[in-house]
Amino acid sequence: MCGRYVQYSPADAIADLFGVTLEIDVLPPRYNAAPMQWLPVIRRRPSGERVLHALRWGLLPSWAKDETIAARLINARAETLAEKPAFRAAYRARRCIVPADGFYEWAKRPDGKQPYFIHAPDGTVLAFAGLWERWTRPANGEVIDSFTIVTTRANPQIQALHDRMPVILAPEVVDVWLDRTADPPRLSEVLRPCAEERLAMRPVARAVGNVRNEGPELIAEVVDADADPAA
Repeated sequence: MCGRYVQYSPADAIADLFGVTLEIDVLPPRYNAAPMQWLPVIRRRPSGERVLHALRWGLLPSWAKDETIAARLINARAETLAEKPAFRAAYRARRCIVPADGFYEWAKRPDGKQPYFIHAPDGTVLAFAGLWERWTRPANGEVIDSFTIVTTRANPQIQALHDRMPVILAPEVVDVWLDRTADPPRLSEVLRPCAEERLAMRPVARAVGNVRNEGPELIAEVVDADADPAA
């Protein structure tokens, strides 16, 4: 599962890396991005143009009666995307990229859970595979575009923390994931755990466990993780 991640790279840096057109100029840095927040997502228009938009984290299928389901749909298992009613339509036609500078997972310790920040060793922005949907609020007609992060089984490196991890797309398959004409067998090929050498991790302060906490200090390494007090 991926329930918290980090996104601090500025919009222009994301635009340069992924070749996107900006529909949002300013991205507030998020060192503790959480469900139900509005966060940057890359979508592809029918023309092929990639565009960066702000979408809300927590998928709202078009058929949802209300917004309560969104909090339960922050992740989508890669193995069942084509089968689950909440995801299958988006899997066919509304795939997206969630740019992230890293994500958090927690290790169980005798004195509680110790968070780890997982990121690219060279600081490169990661490309999470995502799905998006458009939902209209019945009461007033407001349109909400939302997204979910696709997960897969953890690679050996991450298994020490959790049995799932986000699907992190290699640069050469980003186009495949965004291509609306890509066939299911080709899509399945990209929904795999990323290579271990593409990720590094470090223990960080337990303050990240509180969604109200924000700031770059959350990703600073805790030298003696066992001695770090719970927030």
